[in-house]
Amino acid sequence: MASLRLRRQESSTGQQDSPRSPEAEVGMKVEDLWDVLEPQLSPTEKLNACFESIPLSAFPPAPSSQVIEIKSDTSLAEAVDILAQNKILSAPVVDVNASEDASWMDRYIGIVEFAGIVVWILHQTEPPSPRSPNRRTAFSAAVNGMKKTVELESLGPESAAMTSGNFFEALTTSDLYKNTKVGDISGSFRWAPFLALQSSNSFLTMLLLLSKYKMKSVPVVDFGEGKIDNIITQSSVIHMLAECAGLQWFESWGMKKLSEIGLPMMSLKQIIKVYEDEPVLQAFKLMRRYRIGGIPVVESGGNKAIGNISLRDAQFLLTAPEIYHDYRSITAKNFLTAVKNYLENHHDDSPLVSGMITCKSDNTIKELIQLLDSKKIHRIYVVDDDGNLEGVITLRDIISRLVHEPRGYFGDFFDGVLPLPANSRV
Repeated sequence: MASLRLRRQESSTGQQDSPRSPEAEVGMKVEDLWDVLEPQLSPTEKLNACFESIPLSAFPPAPSSQVIEIKSDTSLAEAVDILAQNKILSAPVVDVNASEDASWMDRYIGIVEFAGIVVWILHQTEPPSPRSPNRRTAFSAAVNGMKKTVELESLGPESAAMTSGNFFEALTTSDLYKNTKVGDISGSFRWAPFLALQSSNSFLTMLLLLSKYKMKSVPVVDFGEGKIDNIITQSSVIHMLAECAGLQWFESWGMKKLSEIGLPMMSLKQIIKVYEDEPVLQAFKLMRRYRIGGIPVVESGGNKAIGNISLRDAQFLLTAPEIYHDYRSITAKNFLTAVKNYLENHHDDSPLVSGMITCKSDNTIKELIQLLDSKKIHRIYVVDDDGNLEGVITLRDIISRLVHEPRGYFGDFFDGVLPLPANSRV
């Protein structure tokens, strides 16, 4: 278990002589604005004003491998391969029937995610509900060797034994998996709407979408061309913040302890978790039910974390089912062990290989950002000196503490597009 306490670094309080990266150049823009804003503004108001004054055109372009589009007539099998090969969790879906001169609203029909595909597939294995007795359980018929189906709402120890490597191999070799198109599952489960910004929109708008409005990524579209220019993710924002270490505005915020800025927001009682001896499908079921990106795996009967399962790990259910052949049952613990061994054998530098990444409540926000960025992870667990869980902090939590939403900021921007948060002031 790697602890942030052991990685504490000397903080740099002096301004950098020159930007280290394009992301650091954004930080310099904030620094310049910070120095000229009215002194009576609070630090939070200053940051809001700075980010509102910087257009998205200043954000560095994402690597070309991350600006991937998937056509609506792509099969689920092909979509999984595309996402896995490019090491991305989701991608916008282009309607193949849209005309060449279609607007972006007609061209893009949504965003498909790894987890959405996995959950849709597993849903097909559920038995018919009493209200729909004639509903075909497509996969239960298509998958060879399946003697009974997997009920996502009532997984127990026996479900872990049912979902062996053969189970996933059968799923991924079935005709339904190969022939179902991405467009066919639109509107189901974690299918996300395509909500785009343009380069003239502000950083503040983008930061609010990635935090309060729970978007994982924000496409930046050339409205004239109807094409994507950039995709800004929560991870890329955290990387930008990490590159700003040493700048005055960042240090004044980043050197605060987690507790000073209200982190972790989620306490132990609120954490959704899975025990090590529960089936791994339980983890993905819980992520689907609570619409969260990852959950900790804890020791049976206790609160000591031994690992984390996230949406990105759903790919291993579909891309490498053969790794489970040595296990009689696929528990959460077996899943972590099997995937870690698989990645080590393939020399893949994945967060799963690093083991559980944790921090302590007295760490600073700067230390947290640097660790999240260096480890390329989306969440970190707060533990006590004995390794027991105390809370969880996500990328979204950090961004939400950087800026706040002014009253009436979005107006009717979300009408018919996204459900508003329960505490929205819009």
